[in-house]
Amino acid sequence: MQAGIKLISEELRQRFCDAKNVLVLTGAGVSAESGVPTFRGGGGATGVWKGLPFDVISSAGMLERDLPAVWEWFNYRRGLLEALKPNPAHEAIAGWQDRFGGLDLVTQNIDGLHQAAGSREVIELHGSIWRARCVRCGQRQSIREIRVDDGEPVCLGCGGPMRPDVVLFGEMLPAGAFERAAAKAASCELCFVVGTSAVVYPAASIPEIARAAGAYVVEVNPERTLFSDFADEVLTGNAGEILPLLG
Repeated sequence: MQAGIKLISEELRQRFCDAKNVLVLTGAGVSAESGVPTFRGGGGATGVWKGLPFDVISSAGMLERDLPAVWEWFNYRRGLLEALKPNPAHEAIAGWQDRFGGLDLVTQNIDGLHQAAGSREVIELHGSIWRARCVRCGQRQSIREIRVDDGEPVCLGCGGPMRPDVVLFGEMLPAGAFERAAAKAASCELCFVVGTSAVVYPAASIPEIARAAGAYVVEVNPERTLFSDFADEVLTGNAGEILPLLG
């Protein structure tokens, strides 16, 4: 624990103490510490569902060709998540809401663990595996409130077919999500990039916007990434061990 405390510079501790507006960008590494599988082994070429690669079964093309198969895949994924709990990183970030005047959380994860830890108004860049969206009228519905275990769920509003409310390969980010995140990044004083290499755009531009606006940018990852040289400070280790040390 003492060694971990020494990893955090006095400058970061002072900035953390003085900051009013903080932005946190999280990626798959935070969820992995709770046991969430990434399904990205083998560069996307490995069959993960009935012989289909991750980037095929989770694609816009598959949605158009075989919506029931996409639902079967996402039902399977939700089954893997149901027993998982937020880890200390999720809990630390949720606790920061009451510490700072403005705490904005932007996540690339779809598992809902930030919300389960108590985080509010999370900006979800890639949607949520716990929601469905009508392909006809766009209405969203909690998966927990509709049946999805027997074919495709039906929209309660218009009766149209629904799809998982997540960003699939070949799709754009949800309308307004990136714009909201970019606006928050432009006004933050301290920006944490946690559990993501932050090299895939447009999400990668969020810490760039923050730094261009004068924010102190901190990377938290188990090992150095291509983003590390861009950050003002790099904390190497598991987020669940490092973030609670900040208080």
